[in-house]
Amino acid sequence: MSKIVLAIGGNAIIKEGQKGTLEEQQKNIDESCEPVLALIEQGNTVVITHGNGPQVGNSLIKNQMAESVVPAYPLDVLDAETQGNLGYLIQQAFRNKMVERNIQKTVATVVTQAVVSKDDPAFSNPTKPIGPFYTKEELDKVLETEEISYIEDSGRGYRRVVASPKPVTIVEKEAIQALLDKEITVITAGGGGIPVIEENGKLQGTNAVIDKDFASALLAAEINADYLFILTGVEQVAIHFGTPEQKNLFEMTIDEALRYMEEGHFPKGSMGPKIEAAILFLKKGGKNVIITSMDKLQDALEGKTGTRITL
Repeated sequence: MSKIVLAIGGNAIIKEGQKGTLEEQQKNIDESCEPVLALIEQGNTVVITHGNGPQVGNSLIKNQMAESVVPAYPLDVLDAETQGNLGYLIQQAFRNKMVERNIQKTVATVVTQAVVSKDDPAFSNPTKPIGPFYTKEELDKVLETEEISYIEDSGRGYRRVVASPKPVTIVEKEAIQALLDKEITVITAGGGGIPVIEENGKLQGTNAVIDKDFASALLAAEINADYLFILTGVEQVAIHFGTPEQKNLFEMTIDEALRYMEEGHFPKGSMGPKIEAAILFLKKGGKNVIITSMDKLQDALEGKTGTRITL
């Protein structure tokens, strides 16, 4: 059987248009469990990674609003906080579903640190969207009281952006591998991991958010995963997306993917990082990387759908 890394977006846990209540997130996570449980029942070893963009953005807002009452935490600690919160919700949902289906497996969450370079140019060029979408009027109101970097995000509104350095290595990779050797389902690298800088062997958190697809690709390579699944809102990657000329892609090489990126088919705020992460995994020795939607996970594994990127 296979070792599979599944990268689930934070927007799958808080869907567009939702407020992000606990009940909404629990329902979304419950719905996400079913396709993954099928893989576990088949005997595969599964690692679940997840985004935290909406959640860490909301934590940042709460942090700022309560600053006059309780001490504020830096962004790396909020990354850790949301890793714990989401890991708990996902872990509990999977355990409960396993009990229902009589699957005799253990689930564990590993709070994960990812080393980044202090010289990464991302620190001087914030690009990672976090938190809620704002209309222009809502953004103007935020800017009255805060100095924030922001972008217009794929036609869906405006979002705060923060630094997003590339991960260099996952600190807890050996611990994750040890759990996998025991056939434990692992939830890890939440939100891309907590960004830390290493100097003289010591770690220090830094004010950033790591893209979960890059962290997932790096982790998948470091633990020699057989498959990396990057799960998103569409069944297949497409060029000319959203136009009458839209063409869904079943397979593309790295060279083709890079050409499509240069032609502007994969925007930085949506599909671009997923394509780059897939290429990273392959260049680090990975063999099978598939981009698809959660509900098509089994079909994609069987080669019926999804988009495969190959050397």
